[in-house]
Amino acid sequence: MKKMKDVFLLCILTLTLNTSISFSKSQEKGNITDKIVTKIIADKVNLSDNDKLRFKRGIIQAQKLWNESDGNIEEFQELVKNNFYSEGAELDTLFDKVQRNLEIIKGHFNKMTLDMKMPVALEWGEITDIDRMFDSYDPSSHLESDLYKNKIAFNVLLNFPYFTLEEKRANEDKWNRKQWAYARLGDLFTSRVKSQLLQDFAKVNSEADAYIYEYYIHMGNIIDSDGNHPFPKEMKLITHWNLRDELKSQYSNDKDGLKKQKLIYAIMQRIITQEIPEKFINNNDYNWNPVTNKLFKNEKVVDFDKEPNTRYQKILNQFDVLKEIDEYSPSMSTYIQRKFTGEMEMSIDEVESLFISFVSSPTVKKVASLIKKRLGRDLQPFDIWYDGFKSRSSINEEDLNKITKKKYPNPESIKKDLPNILVKLGWTKERAEYITNKIEVDPSRGAGHAWGALMKGVSARLRTKIAADGMDYKGYNIAVHEFGHNVEQTLSLYDIDYYMLNGVPNTAFTEALAFVFQMRDLRLLGIDSNDPNKHSLYVLDNFWSTYEIMGASLVDQKTWMWLYDNPNATKEELNNAVNKISKEVWNKYYAPVFGVENSNILGVYSHMISYPLYLSAYPIGHLIEFQIEQYIEDKNLGLEFERMAKIGRLTPNKWMRVATGNNITTVPLIKETEKALAQIKK
Repeated sequence: MKKMKDVFLLCILTLTLNTSISFSKSQEKGNITDKIVTKIIADKVNLSDNDKLRFKRGIIQAQKLWNESDGNIEEFQELVKNNFYSEGAELDTLFDKVQRNLEIIKGHFNKMTLDMKMPVALEWGEITDIDRMFDSYDPSSHLESDLYKNKIAFNVLLNFPYFTLEEKRANEDKWNRKQWAYARLGDLFTSRVKSQLLQDFAKVNSEADAYIYEYYIHMGNIIDSDGNHPFPKEMKLITHWNLRDELKSQYSNDKDGLKKQKLIYAIMQRIITQEIPEKFINNNDYNWNPVTNKLFKNEKVVDFDKEPNTRYQKILNQFDVLKEIDEYSPSMSTYIQRKFTGEMEMSIDEVESLFISFVSSPTVKKVASLIKKRLGRDLQPFDIWYDGFKSRSSINEEDLNKITKKKYPNPESIKKDLPNILVKLGWTKERAEYITNKIEVDPSRGAGHAWGALMKGVSARLRTKIAADGMDYKGYNIAVHEFGHNVEQTLSLYDIDYYMLNGVPNTAFTEALAFVFQMRDLRLLGIDSNDPNKHSLYVLDNFWSTYEIMGASLVDQKTWMWLYDNPNATKEELNNAVNKISKEVWNKYYAPVFGVENSNILGVYSHMISYPLYLSAYPIGHLIEFQIEQYIEDKNLGLEFERMAKIGRLTPNKWMRVATGNNITTVPLIKETEKALAQIKK
């Protein structure tokens, strides 16, 4: 049997070596000509055939990133001469040392960022100006620049070649674990972005994040057409997550649930159009009727200024910086390409085609017809969040709140219960304690999130919303989801064979694994359904959730396409564009199902503001989750979850084949939904 390095380097024979890869010149003038590179390659003798191919590939990549400020021709030649390692022990040692030091560097930078953001991210009292300044500071922004200056980057790219997505796919079934780790090391240095631009993006992204997490609606101050206050006085909901979850909870409210849902829908529409009174945001001094858009104080109508398109300015601020970064990334010259082809390793055309095939499926109308029948009324646009297929839909949320508030009065109670949760999900007590000892729980200002460690010895953080009287059910449901992230983050760091493979292929996969936890939230509370249609209802719920979020994702994608077509757009123009795109996507794929045209509801998602182009990870995550659930149906969840979390950062379909035996596809979910519909009708 050939040694690993032989097989790895032989794979290079199948690749195009000097061309399909376009590396950044970093806007500084390069001084290494093709003629010089050709001579260096010709002069390099006594190399094996495999090393010659790797050397040629590495030096061409180094040439494209070398600037005059890095040194003269002689210095370039000296670096190449002294820092290329032939296959064998020396190359393996170089790899081991580089990945060890990258873990140290990335891990400490990640912890610094995490710690600095705590005053803004956690319930630590008033946020000061200096807190915001540190929150928007990226301590790692100069790292890439420094690694080029001290030549570490050139050392790496000279020895560990970069492979395009097409090349990775061509070799995904040929490479073994170490070969994949080598390839991931080759992904690190393909451009040279100015440190200032990275810092600028950290700032505008932090500002967008803060805008969303401080955007509260005081529901006790919402009034209906009769002047009544339908919501509890103390209820304060963040947009859009909490508004959506409150809307979902009202499906079990036969008394006035529909009325409350319509009010929440009106609030969302006003936010999307930016017609919401600016002075009502995060303020309980006024009463507001979102349907008529009238603001009251002391029962008198008062004039107001609408929110001045702040929502859309936050998007533009990020777009402007990312557009500047485009100049440093000619091989993927738009943020759209970097996000999909680069980060997700799925092209936007692939993703869009996948989504459109699903939302256009005839099965959608069949599920919608069932929902209409169960509701006993015509569908409303907000029924994209229909929650009646879940076991909890028949349980009053106040009863669930009593359970969760009693069980989890503070962060300490959650932390203490984490091992028990894993045991209930199939882990042994020993493994449960091993994992949860590496996870800490924090009280979040926002709806909640997970933050993984990037270095062994540092804990992952579970951030969740906990009120003074304990955690409500909404917070608990989110916390279970985020805990799933933490478990994946911990296993894929601590138990992975190569640090360069830590994590999962893209965010859709960590979302899928978190969904596996989240769907079992009631079971973890000791509430389980004996409904013989339980599986069918789960399938229908997954299908409808996927349909819902795919529409929002298409809006997100088309918004960024519009931005690139209109790079000088104003915030008012972007507002109009998002509302127009939202209605176009709705009218094409949703109006034929709902019987209602021109809804802008698909543009409400907060991710569009603070997590550019993140939304597509959710529907792909739903598809992945469903395939995972089918695979583990008769298996131990804990054992399978651990196995999957430790597969590492392979290409998406390669990961799926290792995990479940099949590529990512919509077919299983659609087929199973048809079966579920037939079962429910019996």
